[in-house]
Amino acid sequence: MVYKKLIGKNKTLVDEWEEFLRQVRSQTEVDFTMTDEEKVSKLKYLEDHPIEWMKFMFYKYAKYEFAKFQKKAVNRIIGHSEGNWYEVLSWARELAKSTIVMFVILYLVIVKKNKRVIILVSSTNEAAIKLLSQYRAQFEANERLRYFYGDLRGSKWTEDYFVLSSRASFMAMGWGQSPRGVKLDEVRPDVLLMDDYDTDEECRNPDIIKNKWEWFEQALFFTRSMSEALLTIWTGNIIAKDCCVVRAGKKARELAERAKPIGNWEIINLRMVDINHPDPQQDFQFGTSVWPEKNSEEAIDEVIASVSISSAQKECFNNPVIQGRYFNEIKWGECPPIHKLKYIVSYGDPAPSNKTSKKAAKNSFKANFLMGLYEGNLYIYTGYLQHVINDEFVNWYYYLRDYVRERTQMNCYIENNKLQDPFYEQVFKPLFLSKGKELGFYINISPDGRDKPDKFVRIEGNLEPLSRAGRMIFNIREKDNPHMQRLEEQFHLFDDGLPAPADGPDAIEGGYYMCQQLNTKIESGSVWVGHRQTNRKRM
Repeated sequence: MVYKKLIGKNKTLVDEWEEFLRQVRSQTEVDFTMTDEEKVSKLKYLEDHPIEWMKFMFYKYAKYEFAKFQKKAVNRIIGHSEGNWYEVLSWARELAKSTIVMFVILYLVIVKKNKRVIILVSSTNEAAIKLLSQYRAQFEANERLRYFYGDLRGSKWTEDYFVLSSRASFMAMGWGQSPRGVKLDEVRPDVLLMDDYDTDEECRNPDIIKNKWEWFEQALFFTRSMSEALLTIWTGNIIAKDCCVVRAGKKARELAERAKPIGNWEIINLRMVDINHPDPQQDFQFGTSVWPEKNSEEAIDEVIASVSISSAQKECFNNPVIQGRYFNEIKWGECPPIHKLKYIVSYGDPAPSNKTSKKAAKNSFKANFLMGLYEGNLYIYTGYLQHVINDEFVNWYYYLRDYVRERTQMNCYIENNKLQDPFYEQVFKPLFLSKGKELGFYINISPDGRDKPDKFVRIEGNLEPLSRAGRMIFNIREKDNPHMQRLEEQFHLFDDGLPAPADGPDAIEGGYYMCQQLNTKIESGSVWVGHRQTNRKRM
């Protein structure tokens, strides 16, 4: 029975491989009507222009136009392939780092013929074999390679090791295997490719990371010849603060500082403000697609909206965000009936401070939460935290008014520091007036124009003690509200060392401050419920 299962499994694998080869053949059809002269001329042009060679030989793989940073990487690696070079590509998901590297290595092997012994390494032997299969399939089934270069297959041809007719070889290897003594003829390894070498589970264990790094630097790296050039390439985004890719990146930066640079670490996020200066938080909120030919802004928005902030930061912005130190436990509980409150506060943060471009407004978290003080506790009833346009932000005040239904006095505020004031005056005041005219009811909004201390200092100083004492309470009835869930997540991620968004906690701090101000005035008798002191900017 076991034998039959193995046969069935093997047959399935064979069938899947044959189907994959069939797809490669169909994707690399070639024009056989070229004369010999045209063929020679075509090949010479392509080989003299690496990007064009890649687009032609693998045109289905390269169905999108190369991004500028991809072209730059191709030219950089090829340009340094004659000497020692240490390249680390920490490109985010969906930026084709493994595919681009495959194009480069095949170009070096087939065209430049300056690389002979290639070792492809991954987290496991199975993962390495899967990676190598992409290369093997091109030699077996790519019709364009066969038309211009003939049958490149050599005498040795297995799933984890094969040799070309040119005597170049490819080997798959999982970390921990013995690479000592690897060579072909007189040639020792001259290309080491580490692809997805780190795993999430292993990165949680410092001892494993230490062992994997030592295996690379000691057992694998010194399979090279000291007197011959070695091309070392790491591909993998940053999935932990300490992982092998990060260690390799730091080593590459050290090598880049030498009098004769021999290394480069390139971090590319899915969106970026400045392609040369990755910044996870700024790129997340204000960046644009680094590969718009493939990843449209709309597509990125939809994908990122489908996962948590921490997941998006880790996979798309090379920022392995971990839980912050200040709000580890958020208390959910029953809120008192609204009619028992003397007042309730709706506090909105329109974002993005002084960044008022359409792009910035689109990618900033706007926030508006409804909260009140009762018997010394801050209760957060409900609210909104999302990337929205300004018109929807204005709507939130009306939604919250409907939620309160005049059961108590509702005081509405909007953050309005000095940098935001022109935007408030020119954009939001007209929007609120227009919305009031449209709906037949004007909501009075008081701008919070106080000079605020640093955001981190305010949130940590005012809200952390409150939360630690169990006096900041999220409405348990809103536990399934995605906006409240995002608020909880932003509190969990809040830390001075983590570049995670904190627009939600910032709005809660603003609302808490206003609640305290109102409470003080009510208790002192300087103001009574339903009446506020005159504010020249109040609408």
